[in-house]
Amino acid sequence: MTHIARTRARAVETLTLDSPGNRNALSAALVGELAKALTECAGDDDVRAVVLTHTGNTFSAGADLRDPPDPDALVALLRQIVELPKPVLARVTGHVRAGGLGLLAACDLAVASHTASFAFTEVRIGVAPAVISLTVLPRTDPRALARYYLTGERFDAAEAARTGLLTAAGDDADAVLEPMLEGVRRSSPHALAETKRLLTARVLEAFDRDAADLTALSARLFASPHAREGMTAFLERRDPQWAV
Repeated sequence: MTHIARTRARAVETLTLDSPGNRNALSAALVGELAKALTECAGDDDVRAVVLTHTGNTFSAGADLRDPPDPDALVALLRQIVELPKPVLARVTGHVRAGGLGLLAACDLAVASHTASFAFTEVRIGVAPAVISLTVLPRTDPRALARYYLTGERFDAAEAARTGLLTAAGDDADAVLEPMLEGVRRSSPHALAETKRLLTARVLEAFDRDAADLTALSARLFASPHAREGMTAFLERRDPQWAV
């Protein structure tokens, strides 16, 4: 069973998260397949850029609670997107939750249709958005992020664009994305790689400085009694004990 579908058109490779059974949750299998596909794109001179998108009504539901990836593997995947010597563009037409937002923020450009919705739901299951902060914190408005990190509220595509989580939003994600793809196709591959290096320097500094601590924090929180209660409540479709 494959979790990543691949197509190519005019030097743009589209990687589609295709695991509808768990709403494209970040399972160990999906993370591994996506990392492999990105490695192949990085080494292919015929690929000018990568589009990351999804099947169904969910871009990614976050970490797969039944088959979670190793935190180190997730950190490696996020860094791989940031370091890929080709632009990575996210195309979203559905819901993005928790860890899926880390994937979104790792991309160089991100667009969404107005059917998309977003939420950092970690606090509601007893954990924190630790590892994904490596990509989210450097690229998102801090006051808005404080609200959505601390409350787990849903917000729409227009708000995601206002806060910097998205590059742009519109009625038709493909119409928003197309001029960006045309610009990339008309650009020198070498110049794109060097320009991306300039743009991602601060994000990579966060990886170098914080990745080990945030990975340890994630592991500690997921092993806590709060997380066990929160994840059990989520799977049983009930409120956790701390809800008032």
